Amino acid sequence: QVQLVESGGGLVQTGGSLRLSCAASLFRFSYYTMGWFRQAPGKEREFVAAIDRSGGNTDYTDSVKGRFTISRDNAKNTLYLQMNSLKPEDTAVYYCTGTGRSDISYSVGQYVYWGQGTQVTVSS
Repeated sequence: QVQLVESGGGLVQTGGSLRLSCAASLFRFSYYTMGWFRQAPGKEREFVAAIDRSGGNTDYTDSVKGRFTISRDNAKNTLYLQMNSLKPEDTAVYYCTGTGRSDISYSVGQYVYWGQGTQVTVSS
């Protein structure tokens, strides 16, 4: 059974940092393009960042470029999201997700596997 388990969320002040992790029980983790999405209260789930199978290609939504870094360790079946210079508008539940597509994917419907999410709250 495929499982994605996020950790590392919490409460942080504006300008602070958090590192999210996603432990994946995916057969051949290195086969999957992985991503992070987030959902704030009353809003739709939105793309944050994605990384291809090898980790050589990444992309980010414009609002987090230069502040967030997505990475993966295929030997540990783990996905990461380093979040720096956090802002109150980054407050949301963050979800780890995976797809068998080889290219970077940006929409919810292109991903197959989802974690339960981890709450990130940035206080002003």
